[in-house]
Amino acid sequence: MPQLPPELIKEALKKNKVKIENYKGIEYLRFMDDFKDVPRGTALFKSFTLWGYPHIGRIFQLSTGLKEQFTHPFFVEEKVDGYNTRIFLHEDQILALSRGGYVCPFTTERVADFINLKFFEDHPNLVLCAEVAGPENPYVDEHPPYIKEDVQFFVFDIMEKNSQRFLPYREKERLIEKYGFPSVERYGLFSVEDVDKLKRLMIKLNEEGREGVVMKEDSERDKRVKYVTLYSSLKDIEITSVNLLGLPSDYFTNRLLRLALFMEEEGIEADQELFLKVGKAFLEGLLKAIEMSKKDGRVYRTFRCRFKTRENALLFIESIKHASTQVQILQRRLEKEETFWVLEFDRVYLNMTGLLGHLLAGGSIFD
Repeated sequence: MPQLPPELIKEALKKNKVKIENYKGIEYLRFMDDFKDVPRGTALFKSFTLWGYPHIGRIFQLSTGLKEQFTHPFFVEEKVDGYNTRIFLHEDQILALSRGGYVCPFTTERVADFINLKFFEDHPNLVLCAEVAGPENPYVDEHPPYIKEDVQFFVFDIMEKNSQRFLPYREKERLIEKYGFPSVERYGLFSVEDVDKLKRLMIKLNEEGREGVVMKEDSERDKRVKYVTLYSSLKDIEITSVNLLGLPSDYFTNRLLRLALFMEEEGIEADQELFLKVGKAFLEGLLKAIEMSKKDGRVYRTFRCRFKTRENALLFIESIKHASTQVQILQRRLEKEETFWVLEFDRVYLNMTGLLGHLLAGGSIFD
């Protein structure tokens, strides 16, 4: 396998950090966790390696965070609320990897609906990094309010095979324009002195129900950080409270802290309406979980997505059934609607289902 020493791969296999995967006869190795200097989601194919997308740090204050993080001007672009994918050419096929390094049947099948594939004829060694977002995606509950149906793709980076390097920002922009790629919204070049300008942008994004921004330094080191809106933090709590036990407590305390610090920096008043929104975000999901437990005997969320072929829909549902021991996948329906096969399935949250079933049946717990 290229780029990674055989000894490291053997050690990772021995420690169960890497797994052999197979997609329609294509065999590859997938790093399930970060291991030494190899990020989670790195995928090793026969003739090349696709490095996992790197972790990006988060700042909680613009006024101090920009000066602490950046030594050069930085580009600012929208952080779209969806899931991360890496799109690439494998022999004569275009494939798409999930953040965790799986070849995703859903994303792979939908690439041609949004991406000019001539790019890969001209640049077979390059990889498109994109966010897939919309109400009919199979992975995340949230989506930008400006996408009303199905999904959309948003290119935000271009990387190289066998390398952790991203193309320089202006080269990325040139290729996005040349091939007409859908892209995340780009807000231009800022400096650390542009705090007030960036604050105004964040207020606008917050009012529009957008997630936030990613900032990318215009320098050789390509330093990156992200910063999110109050709306995003509140929406995260609202969506995930139905599965309160399936997430660590710091998931929620982290978002409360983000929310409070955003308010403090942006001068947003903590009025009665906001207090009600925060309380509702927590309690409404829990009440819904109790209702589902009593009615259906399980706590779940229903997902819907569109496929071009029935074969790929079935392949996808089988592939996600084994992704987590904390979640059970139950297919609801798979039917042809006009030109698409529509798949609906439930993600059943086993921890929440088990606890509520126990408590509603009169069980006790020690706390």
